[in-house]
Amino acid sequence: MHNVMAAAETRTVESLPFSKKIVYALGQLGWSLASYGAANFLNYFYLPPQEGGTALFPRMIHQSYVIGVLTVIGLILWFGRIFDAVTDPLIAVLSDRSRSRFGRRRFFMALAVLPFAAFAVLVFVAPFGAGDGARITANAVWLFVSVTLFYLFMTMYVTPFFAWMSELGHSSDERLQLSTMISITWAVGAMIGAQAPALQGIFQAGGMSPLAAFQAAEGVFAAIAFVLMLLPVLVIDEHRYAESVPCDDGFFRSIGNVIRDRNFFRFTLSDFAYWISLYFINNGLMYYITVLLGLPKETYSSLFILMFLVSFLFYIPVNFIARAVGRKRLLMIAFGLFMALFVFCSLFGHMPLAAMTQAVIASLLAAVPLAIFGILPNAMVSDMAEAYAIETGMHKAGVFFGFRTFMSKMGQSVGAIILPSVVMIGARGGASGEVVGAQGVRLTTILALAFCVTGFVLLLLYDEKKVQRTLAEHHQETRQKSAQ
Repeated sequence: MHNVMAAAETRTVESLPFSKKIVYALGQLGWSLASYGAANFLNYFYLPPQEGGTALFPRMIHQSYVIGVLTVIGLILWFGRIFDAVTDPLIAVLSDRSRSRFGRRRFFMALAVLPFAAFAVLVFVAPFGAGDGARITANAVWLFVSVTLFYLFMTMYVTPFFAWMSELGHSSDERLQLSTMISITWAVGAMIGAQAPALQGIFQAGGMSPLAAFQAAEGVFAAIAFVLMLLPVLVIDEHRYAESVPCDDGFFRSIGNVIRDRNFFRFTLSDFAYWISLYFINNGLMYYITVLLGLPKETYSSLFILMFLVSFLFYIPVNFIARAVGRKRLLMIAFGLFMALFVFCSLFGHMPLAAMTQAVIASLLAAVPLAIFGILPNAMVSDMAEAYAIETGMHKAGVFFGFRTFMSKMGQSVGAIILPSVVMIGARGGASGEVVGAQGVRLTTILALAFCVTGFVLLLLYDEKKVQRTLAEHHQETRQKSAQ
């Protein structure tokens, strides 16, 4: 092992106080809430299910196939995710190279906060009308631009935010603690964001149209998210608490060095497959509830609360179990549980159980793997970035997280272009106005299962022992030097 830590790292940084760890975690709650709607409800908004025999929202963009079996919303979301994925490593390298007095991570986060929150709402605004008089081409162009800008500013906040975790946490256990805390606040943000249909229902009861009610719900959440995302930027002094050494390598050299870390690359391939399957579940859940089980849209919100409340019960146990059995092994167990979930969802509507019972069982099945996947991958990437710095002397946490999110978003882009096309299989269309078919919705669960199996197999290639051995040897050397 080449222990060539950068000579430039001569200053002593302070441990991050627990109160500021909470502030850091609140930033995660903010961006989780800001991103939830655009990540999970755009298909629901622009390809709406029926309620009372009519589409929930009026037509705003072209809803039929446009290129083969591809749709406008699918192509826009696919490009948005591709653009998002490509900008991840770019922002990561710029962040790693930054020498801003404000802090190389805080600088980018501060620039992104306001536009990120704004476009979280604007992606749900069709400025050129809705219904019969809508200018659907102009709305599609606007949606393309707003989705692209949404993902740009999301990347500018999220990639430096994750890289910060590796630098604010000064040991493997501390990084696991931070990962656990932001996993909790991510889940809280997602749980709140999932209440958009319920809040929409409240606004509708007050006299708003379904369209205006949903837009108002997303506006409320974006305002809250803006305040939460701003907190760590204002409160945490990066120079005081972060082990942060600028890296002068260029874009291609930085990316190339990280990709050549075979262990990390294998891990990201597994992550790529996982994110494809998760996209199908996250964006298909509303369809599973309304189309396969025939439950009202508001059920989505209550089931999401149940799923994440149960998931919370496992957050602390995941920490202890991961230390006892290893993070890789526990992640493999989570893959297995997700496989069981996808099989169960594929049978929705065909089991001799009440629809609500089936939905509740699925929510409970998802709770444990969500806790595991919410905590472990970020902690594992942090450890890999730290091990890389120990071995090479190059501090590239930004690139590690940037490339990991690049692969995850490439996975989501695959899901984004496939899902809208698949859910339309079996739709009657015509006078009924149905644009979502039960056959296609059910097929998404099978596709999710296939990608999940692929992720499980790829994870077998990841060598966790090598990473932990590097960290342990460095920790022992540091203790010996301190004793001298």
